[in-house]
Amino acid sequence: MAVPKRKTTKSRSGKRRSHISVKSKNIIEDKKSGEYRLSHHMDLKTGFYKGRQILDPKE
Repeated sequence: MAVPKRKTTKSRSGKRRSHISVKSKNIIEDKKSGEYRLSHHMDLKTGFYKGRQILDPKE
């Protein structure tokens, strides 16, 4: 059975887990409507994505 020879230190396990963290969402302000939205997502208020009308706007 495989058993570690030495105890894994806090710093070593912390280095291993360095990429596991809570990342902030990339929220931007829409140029036309002024509403906040996620980048690379459609604006639900206007229905636009990349300058094109994709959906009818919500009312």
